[in-house]
Amino acid sequence: MGQKVHPYGFRLGVNQDWRARWYTEKNYTRFLLDDLKLRRVVEQKCLGGAIARVEIERPGDEVYLTLYSARPGILIGRGGQNVEALKSDLEKVSGDKIRLTIREVEYPELEAVLVARSIAGRLEERIPFRRAMKQAVFRTLQAGAKGIKITCGGRLGGLEIARTETLHQGQMPLHKLRANIDYGFAEAHTMMGLIGVKVWIYKGDIIPEMKGKNATAETSEVSQDT
Repeated sequence: MGQKVHPYGFRLGVNQDWRARWYTEKNYTRFLLDDLKLRRVVEQKCLGGAIARVEIERPGDEVYLTLYSARPGILIGRGGQNVEALKSDLEKVSGDKIRLTIREVEYPELEAVLVARSIAGRLEERIPFRRAMKQAVFRTLQAGAKGIKITCGGRLGGLEIARTETLHQGQMPLHKLRANIDYGFAEAHTMMGLIGVKVWIYKGDIIPEMKGKNATAETSEVSQDT
């Protein structure tokens, strides 16, 4: 059996940045547990907000929380009521002052977490899993993705024996470090049990611009000297 590596952790420091940006030597355990509690509160309170990811920063004594959502209007609410309620809940859990920022996701079809949740939601509505997977693949490729892979595991179709089905279209270079691959996981709570949904989306390669500029400058200098 091959060893599986998380696509996000595999590319940290190469073309992916940390989603919790802070450093401490004495309060590491407390900050880590605090981050887990904050993410849990956001997940519970913002079920209809279609949150793709949560980024946490700790400059000084404050906590900067950035939510990337496909439905920012639902999170904000009328006159910002939902934002204030969420902020007060987060401050009660953390005990620190929270600065909350909500940013809109331009293309929800290219966010693996949102695609996985949409498939899980359709499975809970008793839609056939193959149809849900094919529709998600079509929408993602139409949005501009270069490749997508979806895996559903569990009692698919109501069968007594759990199995795994995978649908793959386009490119999926899992070993290439410069590849921009987004990964998401969701669970569908059905009458026959839990069904896990995993989604990989390949958006293209991320090539550092500085290296390319230096290379072109060097080649131009060499050509001029010759």
